[in-house]
Amino acid sequence: MSKEILNLEPKAIWKHFYSLTQIPRPSKHEEAIQDFMVNFGKNLGLETIKDEVGNVIIRKPATPGMEDRKGIVLQGHLDMVPQKNSDKQHDFTKDPIDALIDGEWVRANGTTLGADNGMGVAAAMSILEAKDLVHGPIEALFTCDEETGMTGAFGLKAGILKGDILINMDSEDEGELYIGCAGGTNANAEFSYTTVAVPAGTKAFELALTGLKGGHSGVDIALQRGNSNKLLNRFLRSAAQKFGLRLASIDGGSLRNAIPRESFATVVVPADMADEFVASLSKCEAVMKAELEKTEPFMTFKVKEVDLPASLIDEATQTALLNAVYACPNGVIRMSDSMSGLVETSNNLAIVKSGEGKIKVLCLIRSSVDSGKKDLENMIESVFQLAGAAIWMDGQYPGWKPNVDSPILKTMSSIYNNRFGKIPEIRAIHAGLECGLLGGVYPNWDMISFGPTIRFPHSPDEKVNIESVQKFWDFTLETLKNVPKK
Repeated sequence: MSKEILNLEPKAIWKHFYSLTQIPRPSKHEEAIQDFMVNFGKNLGLETIKDEVGNVIIRKPATPGMEDRKGIVLQGHLDMVPQKNSDKQHDFTKDPIDALIDGEWVRANGTTLGADNGMGVAAAMSILEAKDLVHGPIEALFTCDEETGMTGAFGLKAGILKGDILINMDSEDEGELYIGCAGGTNANAEFSYTTVAVPAGTKAFELALTGLKGGHSGVDIALQRGNSNKLLNRFLRSAAQKFGLRLASIDGGSLRNAIPRESFATVVVPADMADEFVASLSKCEAVMKAELEKTEPFMTFKVKEVDLPASLIDEATQTALLNAVYACPNGVIRMSDSMSGLVETSNNLAIVKSGEGKIKVLCLIRSSVDSGKKDLENMIESVFQLAGAAIWMDGQYPGWKPNVDSPILKTMSSIYNNRFGKIPEIRAIHAGLECGLLGGVYPNWDMISFGPTIRFPHSPDEKVNIESVQKFWDFTLETLKNVPKK
């Protein structure tokens, strides 16, 4: 099915996007795509560099008569988020993405598509390859590991790049220009537990809360979708109090920057209360579905009797975990006062996973206000300290402060208006773009972000609008023709 997209316009972008779908490139497994990009640049006869952290930089000289224009850095990231439906057999480290046309959209068959940020990378590749475009000096910066740590942006050295203007092609609404983004912090909590024997006279069950939509923990957090970790924990805590439920294992969520879609647990309850326990789960499912009927119509909460586990998590740790996860803030914490409709501060309670004597709870905190981010860090720290867990923060990255007087913003706004007959919306985004980090290394850069319309990134529902790709391409080429002079 994937080759169908080769017939879409503009063919230059879709050709390269197809190539990207055929190369496995989940975060932390980017060797193949890095080698591919290095060979791509060298085969074009262009100066190509791979730096020590895995970023790839390709330089293309200005076309004749455009040598006096400011240098443009076209920037995107090489990795993609690996998410799939539970019934889909797919190994993101080995298998290509099966992209297909679905009406006005391109999506994948049961997995993430990788349009985030494959569309931006494909556009930059098309510009590097083209022989008939008009542009000033260009550097394409393809960063690594953006989705799980912004490793490439953190590791980029000063002085390597020569450009004056950074055009980040990693935002997801055509017709909008982004001039700011949220900063982020990883919150990490860890409980240590001892294993105890399974009491006599108990039955074991596997619980599976699935079918949630998930999505990008920045872009989609305001949609008020269900968080599988919070929902499962809600039931577990109640059942522990009512039925004496004991927890053998828990496994919820898979990626820090994706709203968790599926959570699982293995539990035991007294055999004489098993029927009542199963009935209570069905009642809980009905309550949750009623609460989330508009946002999560496909949610299911299933129970299956299984063999008794070898051991259980000690009761004190179980109680501390369930209380802490219940109390941990999740979702939108505060909306922005200065920009209508923008989430200012949020938390994604992304992963709860037990094993080898430890239970890890991983969150991603985002905020466009540093003090608000710090306040939420302290809030989450307090919850897990009270519960007796180890808690630490890492992976902090800065936000990108908007500059409404940006010269490239004024240029691109005028171009868009002339080309499409309307002024683009000027926005900031609650997601974490690499611009904040990159601007810290190159403070002289004038920065902007834009892209085609992508919906539901970081989930198997990810899709890119076909018409918007053409507009994105036309707008990009017109911008390159009109870059200000030095």
